[in-house]
Amino acid sequence: MTERHRHDQLTVVVAACNEAESLPLLHPRIRAALDGLEGLRTRVLYVDDGSHDGTWEVLCRIAAQDPEVSLLRLSRNFGKEAALTAGLDLVEEGAAMILDADGQDPPELIGQFVARWREGYDDVYGIRVARDGESWVRRAAAAAFYRIIGRLSHTPVPADAGDYRLLSPRVLAALRQLRERHRFMKGLFGWVGFRRIALPYRRAPRLAGRSKFSLWRLWNFALEGITSFSTAPLRLATYLGLFTAAAAFAGGVVVVAKTLLWGDRVAGWPTMMVVILFLGGVQLIALGLIGEYLGRLYEEAKQRPLYLVDTWRPAAGVCSAQHSAEGGDHAHGASTAGGKAGRDFRGGTGGAGDPGHRPDGGEVHRRGAGDAR
Repeated sequence: MTERHRHDQLTVVVAACNEAESLPLLHPRIRAALDGLEGLRTRVLYVDDGSHDGTWEVLCRIAAQDPEVSLLRLSRNFGKEAALTAGLDLVEEGAAMILDADGQDPPELIGQFVARWREGYDDVYGIRVARDGESWVRRAAAAAFYRIIGRLSHTPVPADAGDYRLLSPRVLAALRQLRERHRFMKGLFGWVGFRRIALPYRRAPRLAGRSKFSLWRLWNFALEGITSFSTAPLRLATYLGLFTAAAAFAGGVVVVAKTLLWGDRVAGWPTMMVVILFLGGVQLIALGLIGEYLGRLYEEAKQRPLYLVDTWRPAAGVCSAQHSAEGGDHAHGASTAGGKAGRDFRGGTGGAGDPGHRPDGGEVHRRGAGDAR
């Protein structure tokens, strides 16, 4: 049976940042949903994206009670897109199911995603038919964003589709080849293509806590998406410059004609100030757009890793093994840490007998699966 048609393994990937309150409520629902699946080997991979509210300790307690839980801790907060990439890099067999750590995406629908995957679809993505618990401002902003990026980009980004989706092995393999530093995952999912199908669902309120995405962060996220998948803003700046030049030329012709033909004296100071301020504003807008794209080229040229791994705990391992290594630098693996972690992850042995290393030069030994409890 080819890798494309294998449907025997599923990994649920959950990226979390300061979600200590939500995770104890979310994991039992994930566990119940996975236990209801037949003919699948399942596991859950949590990625701690530099939390400082005790999220890692909560995850360690969850892993101590559930031998099918793997944990990955990044060295600091790299952002949701990088944390999600780190988790997907470690799914080297089977499909991946992405869930948000706040519980707004219902784990109870995992079975429906798996059913579509078994029908031959590679990207089964959730479409939000309702957004419970969100203000009208956020709903309106989201609708405007999807409308804008849909018009500006040639990459399909379905409206109201988030990260809640199931990805087949060949989609995961394609995503590992896309290593740009400025990542807009919704766009990357659409760019790789393959067979896609939508699954409508109702988005629930958060289980606990408050959203980590303020309106300002959402605005920056929207800019990231637009500039990552479209050069239309640069083209619009060009059109605006042409329109301004044409308007200025037409205005100049009118002024000269009125002066020569009718002897009208045009007031100089107000007219000049309006024209100067208008042209200055247009120039600053164009420079800002150019700066956004140049900044992205600068970040890409530095070739920094997408993330750094602090701790990797395979299923049935312990929380103390330290692996400080760069992440996201290779097209076919997670990183230096990801390559090793990927081998442990596939085997599910927890790397028994293979010591980790502490910053002080000492060793932290892992226990095997039989010693996990």
